[in-house]
Amino acid sequence: MTYREALETGTKELEKEEITDAKLDAWYLLQMACDIDRNYYYLHENEEMTEEQFGTFQIALRKRAEHVPLQYIIGEQEFMGLKFKVNSNVLIPRQDTETLVEEALKSIKPGMKVLDLCTGSGCIIISIAKNVPDIICYGSDISKQALLVAKENARRNDVEVELERSDLFDHITGKFDVIVSNPPYIATAEIATLMPEVRDFEPVEALDGKEDGLYFYRIIIEKSVDYLNPDGQLCLEIGYDQGKAVSDLMKQRGFSDVVVIKDLAGLDRVVKGRK
Repeated sequence: MTYREALETGTKELEKEEITDAKLDAWYLLQMACDIDRNYYYLHENEEMTEEQFGTFQIALRKRAEHVPLQYIIGEQEFMGLKFKVNSNVLIPRQDTETLVEEALKSIKPGMKVLDLCTGSGCIIISIAKNVPDIICYGSDISKQALLVAKENARRNDVEVELERSDLFDHITGKFDVIVSNPPYIATAEIATLMPEVRDFEPVEALDGKEDGLYFYRIIIEKSVDYLNPDGQLCLEIGYDQGKAVSDLMKQRGFSDVVVIKDLAGLDRVVKGRK
């Protein structure tokens, strides 16, 4: 089979399984399986694939047809212009979360200490470390497997991040100038309604925010004041309908300058405030 025929066949197979962006996904899988780029493809599209390339492509196609996320098959995802390793132990970094990083960066200066709770792949704290020189960065997660991914991502992106296994603040010591977090925030009952790529393959413990989706916000907001320096900032990613609830929790705990920030789609995405 030629490269062109493989791409066409792969696109049809994914369309049959109602995969969103079937043509684009088929291309990414072909690119991975054959280790080629667009230029090579257009120059050689009528040439025969090797048996090994075709076999690898077929295996990847079958996984995607079963709704395994494209990023887990390829093994990486871009975020803030950086490349991050991902697997089924971590959430796939999403463009929405770049809003959290961008807002945190407005307050972070050289010499500061920054903590990322529920760090997962490490994409948030690593992006912060990459963008501000001479800061001290910490990331924590309850998942040992997630921390292994974050450690690899810090190495890949050539930044220093101290990683700690901790259930929120349980094993955290010291004070920080900025605390950021993208905690689990989907209400338990809503998880069954998510896309199969998310519901069936991404780690549920990184999604499930308990009954009303606010469980982790309550703990983080309540305890963070003990870990923030005076005038320190707490910056949280939220679900599109949680702006008022989370900002009210922060105000009740005594935070000042509490604001809700929208993402590029115009949806509430971040709440931040000062101790």
